[in-house]
Amino acid sequence: MSETTAVLTADDRLTLQTAAHGVVVLMAASDPGAISSAKAGMAAGKALSSATGLTGRVLAEKPKGLKLDGSSTADIADRVFDAIRRSLALLDAKAPEETGNFRATLTVAMRAAQHARPGANPAQAAMADKIAGILDGA
Repeated sequence: MSETTAVLTADDRLTLQTAAHGVVVLMAASDPGAISSAKAGMAAGKALSSATGLTGRVLAEKPKGLKLDGSSTADIADRVFDAIRRSLALLDAKAPEETGNFRATLTVAMRAAQHARPGANPAQAAMADKIAGILDGA
């Protein structure tokens, strides 16, 4: 663990990982095609791997205890939306200089998922709007 990630506990890091990887899962789940949803997930995941700073270091760790399953997208969204809110709050408290980077990283992941397939995808746009609303409102 680097000095910069030492400010965060293991639970804090898991919260950030749940939020970020959850965005990938939700963006893929909101794409109706089997192949295109896989492309969306891969593009969003690749975007996470390009993160820098504390966010990049936390997301580069192998998540231990990450649970992004559920019986519906709504179940997963409940967990992920809460993790996004908690991530922003804990970054504001423990590493305020990193909050903007975290927001930007999740935004890039959403955009990457949306651009993985040409053409309009209303369901995916709606999911991105919900996530962006949480990122902007927290």
